[in-house]
Amino acid sequence: MTDFSLDDVRREIAPSGTLICALNHGNVVLVRRGPTEDTPTGVSVDIARKLAEELSLQVRFRHFDRAGDVSGSAGTGEWDVCFLAIDPKRAERIAYSSPYVQIEGAFLVPKAREVRTFADVDRTGLKIGAVKGSAYELFLSRNHVAGTLVRFDSFPEAAAALNAHEIDGLAGVRQAMQNVAKDRPDCEVMIEPFMAIPQAVGVSSDRRLAAEYVAHLVRKLKSNGFVRNSLDRSGHDGVVVPV
Repeated sequence: MTDFSLDDVRREIAPSGTLICALNHGNVVLVRRGPTEDTPTGVSVDIARKLAEELSLQVRFRHFDRAGDVSGSAGTGEWDVCFLAIDPKRAERIAYSSPYVQIEGAFLVPKAREVRTFADVDRTGLKIGAVKGSAYELFLSRNHVAGTLVRFDSFPEAAAALNAHEIDGLAGVRQAMQNVAKDRPDCEVMIEPFMAIPQAVGVSSDRRLAAEYVAHLVRKLKSNGFVRNSLDRSGHDGVVVPV
């Protein structure tokens, strides 16, 4: 379906008359805070603004520190559009576009333990910190591939626990793990990812027309180079845009 009544799409996707977009600040690849709540940057922000432009709507951003808080508020009317990793549990309430970005989940581990593979993580019994409700925590919980998984309410809490030697390592988006490793010469990011994390645009699953329109637009923004250019401008030229 490529022919849409934009009036119908507008009414369904933004019943308030303003497109409210949920931003997950737990993912440094997708979004960064700006000087004000109205001036964030990143590929999610660029897609949100483009969606609003295509529909001739004003855009407003609702800021979240954790992905779990975004997915947990699906269907409440708190937001109209979100930018999250695709996950089977979340898909019960969120209708996703195709992924517009694919990033990697990676372990940050102590160099002294010589951890190179998933099996090493289990064998050594490492305590790995992860943010509760994040895509990688949900994945690791389902697949039981991380020694002892310790869940935290936020990434700063997990990082603080690592600094206090309460845990041995972290699990998260590779770029975030690399940022931590810069200040922790005793740690390194495992080369082998533990998962691929497809990031997509989502709407509440009861807004079917809106979901179809968003899926159509995301396909267009990938094929015409919009997403690739946005990632390059934000310094993420190595991040993959799925076909």
